[in-house]
Amino acid sequence: MAALGALDPTYTPHATAHVRQMVAMIADLVARGHAYAAEGHVLFRVRSYADYGKLSGRSVDDMIAGARVEVAPYKEDPMDFVLWKPSPDDLPGWDSPWGRGRPGWHIECSAMAYELLGESFDIHGGGNDLQFPHHENEIAQSMCAHPEGQFARVWMHNEMLQVEGKKMSKSLGNFFTVHDLLEQGVPGEVIRFVFLGTHYRKPMDWTEKKRVEAENELSRWRTLTSRCQAISIPPEFIGILANDLNTPLAITYLRNLATVGKFEELKSCANLLGLLSDELSGWNWKRGPIVNAFGVVLTRGATVGPTNDQSLLILNLLSERQDARAQGEYARADEIRDALIAADIELEDRKDEPTTWKVGPNFEPAKLEALK
Repeated sequence: MAALGALDPTYTPHATAHVRQMVAMIADLVARGHAYAAEGHVLFRVRSYADYGKLSGRSVDDMIAGARVEVAPYKEDPMDFVLWKPSPDDLPGWDSPWGRGRPGWHIECSAMAYELLGESFDIHGGGNDLQFPHHENEIAQSMCAHPEGQFARVWMHNEMLQVEGKKMSKSLGNFFTVHDLLEQGVPGEVIRFVFLGTHYRKPMDWTEKKRVEAENELSRWRTLTSRCQAISIPPEFIGILANDLNTPLAITYLRNLATVGKFEELKSCANLLGLLSDELSGWNWKRGPIVNAFGVVLTRGATVGPTNDQSLLILNLLSERQDARAQGEYARADEIRDALIAADIELEDRKDEPTTWKVGPNFEPAKLEALK
């Protein structure tokens, strides 16, 4: 995670270190009538919490109708879930008012969240496969144990990971970890960039093509910003991220900054996304061709190729040519076209689309100066 630029969490709690808190929370739920003991188990009364199912948009009756599990005879209701269960001698267990046993999965998270964050906190994350039943159960038991709080104010559920368009799974043989990618030499910053390119609520498809494109784009951005100092971040960029963490649109914003030559802002905004940082610079991002902000490949060590200022001039000239043609000033439009061609810039006009351009091997920037 450090290789991807992820910050260390403030707490990394172990469930086994919080069994006492879990037992206390379960006992409180029993005392409040939200849970009951039966045959060494303690179960939560789902119907005692009126909002159960609100997060996942399901009703309790619908859940029961769709269930295909055998109902334990000691349950009052098929939907009731385990807070505590007996442990035989050959499995881990702790003493409790209900005998030797171990906690259920859901109560672990609620007890640790209350211990470390209190009855209310801002954001709860997790995969969308945990929305039901795990997160529904967390909410129910936490709200019933601490009705004065809100538990999590915001829920953020991420979608699943795919590989080359297929669901990642061990059965398909396409299962790998971040550590595996790092071992293969994929830079952590590249992995981070690919992840951020998909909204967290959409399936994320890891492909070799995306990896290569991310590596090239980050190499280019690092080249462009290598001598830049970070400046203040534009409010509109903050607004993009504040709107449900829209990282794909944020990356589009970064690309626009690179295109118009605002490299200080590019560095600042990228840093906020955890990109182009000194901490993640330890990969060979200077290898391969250098591509300037406008998509022009520059041969390393060669004098051929426009600088970013020259590329910006070319774009401005193309914009002026487009305006001239729209206003019927064809002589000026032709003058600009001829000068660009003379400087060995190849143009391709397309109907209803911006003119595309690329630099030839005999680029002569001096022939553009007269058009400034």
